[in-house]
Amino acid sequence: MFQENLKALRRKKGMSQEELAARLHVVRQTISKWEKGLSVPDSALLIRLAEVFEVPVSELLGERIEAEEQPNALAEQLARINEQLAIRNRRGKRIWKALAWIAGGIVAAILLITLLLAVLSSSPLPSDVTVSGQILEPIGGEK
Repeated sequence: MFQENLKALRRKKGMSQEELAARLHVVRQTISKWEKGLSVPDSALLIRLAEVFEVPVSELLGERIEAEEQPNALAEQLARINEQLAIRNRRGKRIWKALAWIAGGIVAAILLITLLLAVLSSSPLPSDVTVSGQILEPIGGEK
């Protein structure tokens, strides 16, 4: 089967045995032996042949690629996984955003309370405020 595939692919590319041999750095007789089924290339040359013809090595060896449904199924599965990851990322971002807002609110509340306490502790009491039932008088005796 390899010999038939080789000959068909070579002709499809419009190459002679000599041109293919030159690209692979072998003699024309080697290509002829491969096409007649008298010998086969080693693994390195199989890979180079596949590259020249732009096909997988399995196609060169005669193995037909399985039905197109399998690659589509794989693509669909990858698309589902990608969508699940995107959903997870969106959820994660929402959670972090909510946590940032909560933390920001807590920090703002602490700053506001601290500022309020600082203002209240630094301002003098009005002169008519009572402490323990006594009226405080301003310093200097004036009312």
